[in-house]
Amino acid sequence: MAVTVKKVKDEVSSDTEESGNTINFTDHDAKIAELAYYKAESRGFEPGHEIDDWLDAEREFTP
Repeated sequence: MAVTVKKVKDEVSSDTEESGNTINFTDHDAKIAELAYYKAESRGFEPGHEIDDWLDAEREFTP
């Protein structure tokens, strides 16, 4: 399961466009939301973990 999330993270990360050290936060948040979605999907969308999914995705995605 973690392998799937890691693979998705790598795919999401590869789509991030950076200009110098600046990241477009609209795209940044969209990528985090996408990763959080895949985390939720991997555990069957069990309710009550939405914030944890977001925070985990944010930690994994943000350098």
